[in-house]
Amino acid sequence: MLEMKVKGLALDPSTNTPIVILEDLEEERALPIWVGIFEANAIALEMESVPTPRPMTHDLIKNILEGIQAEVSRIVVNDLQDNTFYAVIFLSLNGTEVTIDSRPSDAIALALRVDAPIYVAKKVLDEARLIDLPDQEQLEDDKQQWKEWLDKLRPEDFGKYEM
Repeated sequence: MLEMKVKGLALDPSTNTPIVILEDLEEERALPIWVGIFEANAIALEMESVPTPRPMTHDLIKNILEGIQAEVSRIVVNDLQDNTFYAVIFLSLNGTEVTIDSRPSDAIALALRVDAPIYVAKKVLDEARLIDLPDQEQLEDDKQQWKEWLDKLRPEDFGKYEM
């Protein structure tokens, strides 16, 4: 397993699909994981420390875990099947380790909120398409696009649900 960190968010130039870029701590390898817009939003909100009027889903999960005194010890991107990444969230609860199946994007969004380490299994790195890191200028452009998008968000953009 290799510990990685979130390098940033980028947009796939051909599809405009968000990509979370994980980078190893030595800054030698980068792993792109294509994610949905809502998951990218959750990651971007935390990366940019943007407050929301009410807890978003990953904030709620963090609050629940704190409420039951569980701790996220780490997340692991543990598998790649048919171009789909899989992840596991490792929780420590009452001295017991519990594993929770997760999409990588949700696990990453939670890990950022609780400051848990992010790991990628060696077999995933061997099977995945590793990329050269985008240059700093491209990452800054993508970061600026995310900031602009987040700045335009309004509470009503999150929808109203009738019960």
